[in-house]
Amino acid sequence: MSVGLGPRPAGGALHRLTLRATRARERAAATAQRCDLCAQPLPEAHRHLLDERTSALRCVCRACALLFAREAAGRGHYLLIPDRRVRLPSLSSRALGMPVGLAFLVCQADGQVIAHYPSPIGVTQGEVDSTVWARAREQCEELTTVRPLVEALLVNTARGADEHWIVPIDVCYRLVAVIQAEWRGLSGGSTVWPAVTEFFAALRDGAEPGGKAGADTAASAGTGSQDR
Repeated sequence: MSVGLGPRPAGGALHRLTLRATRARERAAATAQRCDLCAQPLPEAHRHLLDERTSALRCVCRACALLFAREAAGRGHYLLIPDRRVRLPSLSSRALGMPVGLAFLVCQADGQVIAHYPSPIGVTQGEVDSTVWARAREQCEELTTVRPLVEALLVNTARGADEHWIVPIDVCYRLVAVIQAEWRGLSGGSTVWPAVTEFFAALRDGAEPGGKAGADTAASAGTGSQDR
């Protein structure tokens, strides 16, 4: 005579499913990007601080960003990266002394201006002559509003483009990340310049240029730089 076993209790399967879901959440929490100051999980879109002592960018949550909204709050250590993006009228890149068509210029605390040239190995740097920068400021009054260290004049005159922007410094390093990610071979390959075009299209549309990968890589600002 056969004995019916009947339905097996679902408790074991339910427990396994719950355990898997819990472990998945734990893995996601462990790999989530976190605030460099308080370790809270960060959303994909978040602000950055400039560490003046190391020239690195620090990813921060909204609460920590608010703490540093006043310039004095950083006490000479941290500066909150602003978020304005202003397109400027055309400037003469030749008058700025730029040898290439893609660069960003950053004013230092002492008034010196450093040109940064994105490349597949990072950023090459060169000093901008003070008289050249003074003439550019006379030509474009908005340049007098660029905040030292945390904002830049972003220039794109490569391949027929003609764009000049005041942008946060982290946007510039997103562009560096895009170039590093897309560059192939000695000449760059077929994808790097379309990616640069897409980057500036996003900037014009008010979107976040560079996407998540660029935003994550922006936090490594200050690395891979070479003096000219």
